[in-house]
Amino acid sequence: MDARTSDIDILVSEVGPRDGLQSIGSIMPTEAKKAWIAAEAAAGVREIEVGSFVPARLLPQLADTAEIVAYARTIPGLTVAVLVPNARGAEAAIASGADKITLPLSVSETHSLANLRRTHEQVIAEAGAIGRMIAAQPPGLRPHFEGSLSTVFGCTLEGPISDAQVGRLAAALMNAGCDEVGLSDTTGYADPASVRRLIALVRNVVGRGALTGIHLHNTRGLGLANALAALDCGLTTLDASLGGIGGCPFAPGASGNIVTEDLVFMLEAMGLRTGIDIDRLLAVRELVAQALPQEEMFGFLPDAKLPLGFRSAPALEYI
Repeated sequence: MDARTSDIDILVSEVGPRDGLQSIGSIMPTEAKKAWIAAEAAAGVREIEVGSFVPARLLPQLADTAEIVAYARTIPGLTVAVLVPNARGAEAAIASGADKITLPLSVSETHSLANLRRTHEQVIAEAGAIGRMIAAQPPGLRPHFEGSLSTVFGCTLEGPISDAQVGRLAAALMNAGCDEVGLSDTTGYADPASVRRLIALVRNVVGRGALTGIHLHNTRGLGLANALAALDCGLTTLDASLGGIGGCPFAPGASGNIVTEDLVFMLEAMGLRTGIDIDRLLAVRELVAQALPQEEMFGFLPDAKLPLGFRSAPALEYI
């Protein structure tokens, strides 16, 4: 989604119900997940990655994804996103009525084998199968298909990844039928300079319109700086997780995502419209904390609170 075509400037895509929950030990009750998603949507969040169609034996935290998708689809105006590891998962996602499907392709083949148990060529073949599956749906029922370039800023298992490999895999995903590619800092290796460089590299391969979003982690404290660098390059979709929960169970040391609350505050303070009510978003955090009493949550805004008299800055022509 290009946020510039709507009444918001930046689309904040909430990934906590998927990326957050898959990375923690607690299993959130299904009804609590529904309450979380409903409350965030009511706060103005327009896209939520609600789960992943993976085998329950691998990620029991997400075993109820089909039920969660069915519930989320009843919320007006909400884009219901899911992650899938393969064509079988995509088939279930399409049957569930998900609006957006993301297939991760680790540019590190070592990580791909650990995460999906598939080589690069096998994942590309899965992407092709998914692309054909989506194309076979009636025009109004085709989910948006994103190929996510995971570990694109570096891998804890393999180290730096060559530009040539990144470019080759980005092109392969688009040729397989993806509507767009996204960049994912799975391991928290990104810095603002590398964000700018990788955006330019991938756009040179796939075109500006096929790269609008980025998924960032705050492993080394650079999450918001990296988000700002992405904004400077014209990206309009930023993934974030409420309370910063999340990571990657197959990438050692890949701690949590950037914090939704902190990101929304930064954007609104800059005059970039997100459509999200910050006070209501902070209330959602309390709801989630009560449902996950054993889990740590992160973020500066929840502790510091909004500045006295804070109002979103006037809209800017920033992008």
